[in-house]
Amino acid sequence: MKAAADSGTALGHGDGWIRPDWPAVPGVCAVVTTRLLPGRSAPPFDAFNLGARSGDDPAAVAANRSALVDWLALPSAPCWLRQVHGTAVHEADGPPAHEPEADAAVTRARGVVLAILTADCLPILFCADDGSAVAAAHAGWRGLAGGVIEATLERMATPAARISAWLGPAIAGRSYEVGDEVRVAFVEPDAGAAGAFAATRPGHWQCDLYALARRRLAAAGVRDIHGGGGDTFTDARFYSYRRERETGRFATLIWRTHEFA
Repeated sequence: MKAAADSGTALGHGDGWIRPDWPAVPGVCAVVTTRLLPGRSAPPFDAFNLGARSGDDPAAVAANRSALVDWLALPSAPCWLRQVHGTAVHEADGPPAHEPEADAAVTRARGVVLAILTADCLPILFCADDGSAVAAAHAGWRGLAGGVIEATLERMATPAARISAWLGPAIAGRSYEVGDEVRVAFVEPDAGAAGAFAATRPGHWQCDLYALARRRLAAAGVRDIHGGGGDTFTDARFYSYRRERETGRFATLIWRTHEFA
């Protein structure tokens, strides 16, 4: 079940892969996995769980990760991160010997595959307009409020106006109820962020992660923003922590296949 990995190949929704709908630079590849792929994980992690800290059988996760490399003909094993809902950014020049504690990664090296694991949080991909740098970030509400987007852009060392961003599959506002503390974390420093929240019951709000991310990206100077929409909570192709609690993780990947001047 090998899928061509070059950026001109259409990876459709029906075969277990999703290809980002953004005008990526030739030589920059990106893909999102789903749970529809024929993996080794048993329920409730069935079937293509890639999260090593989800409670799944480690041997099943390892087999799924190995299959991912083979099916996509990846140039190297992905740079998996130990994600902690923070803002640390790992600079990757090759697959690390261990999983660094970080919630974003940046690379300027050819053949280094960046990977973000999610199950409702927002994965964000970044690409410089000349393909010289790519990045991936894990943006739950804590990471967004803490500045993971801004930290990632800073480490890319490329003017924000020359960066494209793509918002991957995440939980939608209609499915994501949060408490007052989440709204305060965004609205206190930025009153305009109130538009991303809708009141539900006393002390609770629907929270639109997509809207919050677009606002942070725009404020940082990123003009070319794609993706967003969809809902991991209601879409059975994706793992959703809010829906199932005990569940797996899907991956959002990006890598460079060429060297750029």
